[in-house]
Amino acid sequence: MATARIFPNPGLASPVLQRRRPGWVVEWASHRPPRADPLTGWSGGSEAQAYVQMRFPTREAAIDYCERQGFTFTVQDEPPRKLLLQSYADNFR
Repeated sequence: MATARIFPNPGLASPVLQRRRPGWVVEWASHRPPRADPLTGWSGGSEAQAYVQMRFPTREAAIDYCERQGFTFTVQDEPPRKLLLQSYADNFR
C-alpha cells in the first residue's frame, strides 16, 4: 500500500512565478532506502513512484484523490524545507 504526503506547493523564489503555481502537492514515500549503483555511483532506488509528484488546485482535491485511490496519507500545513547543498567551487561557475 502506498503512503502519500500532502503539502502546499513550496513555490519559487520569484513572487511572479509563485502566483502561477499555487496549489498542493501529493508525493509518495519510498519504502526502501536508496542504494548506490555500483557502476555509476549514483544513488537511487527501484521504486519509481517515489519520484512522482502530483499537483492539485486545493487541499480538498488532493485529499479526495488519495481517499478515492485508497492511499494512506498525511497532510502537512507547511511545505518541506529542502537543504541546498553545493560545493565552494560552484561559486565560480
